[in-house]
Amino acid sequence: MPSLPVSSDDVTSAAPPSGEWTPDRWRDRPAAQQPDWPDPDALEAALAELRRQPPLVFAGEARSLSEQLAAAAEGRAFLLVAGDCAESFAAFSADAIRDKLKIILQMSVVLTYGSGVPTVKVGRMAGQFSKPRSSPTETRDGVELPSFRGDTVNDFAFEATARRPDPSRLVQAYHQSASTLNLVRAFTKGGFADLTRVHAWNQEFVASSREGQRYLALANEIERALRFMAACGIDLGTETLHEVDFWVAHEALLLGFEEALTRRDSLTGDWYDCSAHLLWIGERTRQLDAAHVEFLAGVENPIGVKLGADVAPDDVVALCDRLNPDRRPGRLVLFTRMGADRVGDALPPVLRDVTAARHPVVWACDPMHANTFTHASGYKTRRLDDIMREIEGFFAACDAAGVAPGGVHVELTGENVTECLGGSDEVLDEHLEERYETMCDPRLNARQSLDLAFRVAELLRR
Repeated sequence: MPSLPVSSDDVTSAAPPSGEWTPDRWRDRPAAQQPDWPDPDALEAALAELRRQPPLVFAGEARSLSEQLAAAAEGRAFLLVAGDCAESFAAFSADAIRDKLKIILQMSVVLTYGSGVPTVKVGRMAGQFSKPRSSPTETRDGVELPSFRGDTVNDFAFEATARRPDPSRLVQAYHQSASTLNLVRAFTKGGFADLTRVHAWNQEFVASSREGQRYLALANEIERALRFMAACGIDLGTETLHEVDFWVAHEALLLGFEEALTRRDSLTGDWYDCSAHLLWIGERTRQLDAAHVEFLAGVENPIGVKLGADVAPDDVVALCDRLNPDRRPGRLVLFTRMGADRVGDALPPVLRDVTAARHPVVWACDPMHANTFTHASGYKTRRLDDIMREIEGFFAACDAAGVAPGGVHVELTGENVTECLGGSDEVLDEHLEERYETMCDPRLNARQSLDLAFRVAELLRR
């Protein structure tokens, strides 16, 4: 993450000339997955408070990320998006942020060392509080209540007051995001991410595993290489080794929140959603004429779109035309989430049509969401082998189509949870209940995340 300007003078809320796109234009379109806020006055008060707050990120940062994504689209970099399924107010702590950052840094070192190209590091954090739901309500033992939509909206507890949507949570999410970003910036620019500290990123329970030992061997190789460079008289005191760029992303689900944090860049006159560097549209909200596409078509941030196995290639091309009509490199990331058993058939037609239309997209694989199932024990889980099968199918399809496999998007935590099955230090069926802590979808633990990084690095070397 680049160093910040000393003030927020590079963004303004000045009204645009008549007829131009404005951040509220989405309100004329159907908007899926929006909460049924019971108190409109309280909602407007919360949004007004957000409009008064400084931006969380800056337009220049978003442009820098676009440049790195343009390299990923050409195979000159590789995108890693990683973090929690849904952030939590209750689980917020400096230690949790540090541990999550550690495993992302470890994965990026493995990927960069294996591929020989830079890893673009994007944290699914500092704003990933909201979740789309398949049903607006949930029923337990004959009691029906609103579904849990993430801490930005309501509480996880199955109780009427807790499940009532509360707009004050929008403001709380803003402040927690600001705190998270402050800490991440301190870590990534203050020496924690120094490449000479690759050993220090290993966590105790990872270091004792087979993945941790493999990482230790790689860290030793990096240290030897750095010592060799120093012996040759190469200056190792540059920022390149001691600081890293780190970006944040989340699904742009709650459009009122996103609108309130959208600012106009005084340097270019363009609109930027200053809640995150990269925003994405989910599988449930990517309808071409609906509110989410309308909103994100107007901001200049890098944009992602999730694509399931049933997506029509023509619809993907139409989305590319709508979201990136000028075919600007680094603007658009297409996250395919098709499932291990379907990616081989569903992805090639999409690759073919988008490539034929000459859209310079970053092709990235989200191998988590379409491989979720409910275990006999009642827990939602995923198998690491299924996740890897989808990534392998994604790489094979990209190779056959002659396009660069540009990245992966995974849900993980730095905690030693037992939510996904498999891995070199295998989580078995009977382990699920030991440390199943997610509020929504199951996440890879740190050992499984390293395992995945090594496997992806091997695919990148081929």
